[in-house]
Amino acid sequence: MKNLQKIAVLTSGGDSPGMNAAIRAVVRNAAYSGLVCDGIYRGYQGLIENDFIELGPRDVKNTINRGGTFLKSARSKDFMTKEGRQKAFNNLQARRIDALVVIGGDGTFTGASVFSSEFDIPVIGIPGTIDNDINGTDYTIGYDTALNTVVEAIDKIRDTASSHDRLFLVEVMGRDAGDIALNSGIGAGAEEILIPEENLGIERLIESLEKSRKTGKTSSIVVVSEGDQIGKNITNVADSIQTQLPDYEVKVTVLGHIQRGGSPSCFDRVLASRLGVGAVDALIEGKSNIMVGISHKKIVHVPFETAINVKKIIDTDLIRVADIVST
Repeated sequence: MKNLQKIAVLTSGGDSPGMNAAIRAVVRNAAYSGLVCDGIYRGYQGLIENDFIELGPRDVKNTINRGGTFLKSARSKDFMTKEGRQKAFNNLQARRIDALVVIGGDGTFTGASVFSSEFDIPVIGIPGTIDNDINGTDYTIGYDTALNTVVEAIDKIRDTASSHDRLFLVEVMGRDAGDIALNSGIGAGAEEILIPEENLGIERLIESLEKSRKTGKTSSIVVVSEGDQIGKNITNVADSIQTQLPDYEVKVTVLGHIQRGGSPSCFDRVLASRLGVGAVDALIEGKSNIMVGISHKKIVHVPFETAINVKKIIDTDLIRVADIVST
């Protein structure tokens, strides 16, 4: 991009482990490339409220290992209005900022796409969400760390399940995408995995658990994505199982926001570093209104429209693997 001198970076939506590593990479590639970089606190709300700070390479030291986002995050209703976006653009102009890097999920990218189109300002997105539900990239920042957190938790739950001959339903995040449930379920050796993309039906679940009981399994783990279609609620599923399989002692564990926390894995640190560097490279190349993702280990540029409007497809081969190894 000609005359690119100053950029800004923000994090928006739900936090995910590795966001700090991505900010760090953006800031350091900006400095490496002779650019000035501002950080924006509290996402789009901070952009509207002029909450900026100039960041240099030393300002982001000791952040690669930290979970969450030191720039903080927020969901901004004001940014959904034309007036709010106008204030945001005015603040960018006042600070002579030429381009913007946003780190977040589909809601973040939706806002970025509208903003970029309205004011003709270059915006690059970096996918940061534990759900791994963004189309066009194999992985999103934070997903690997969340998986490891879930598997570690399920391993511990299995100890008590085995000790007391219990059936545990473990709810994980994933309102619209079952990647966390599917992969953590396979990794933790779950007997059943319930995901939004596939409605097994309560009868199929009961049949499977009953079969497991008859083959000698005295305890079981069922991983349930929060968006699963059976019962629409993990408590309803637990009640149905308890009613139809009274020999089981059914317990429910909701892992909740523990999945978003913690120090990012090495995989997420490297991924975030690559995508952060790639975002600044894309701006220098004159790109705009795109997400920087990774596909087959290579950095790719994906139009926001494709990332936002095309639903990412669950890996059906993994569903088959889960069915086989859970028998």
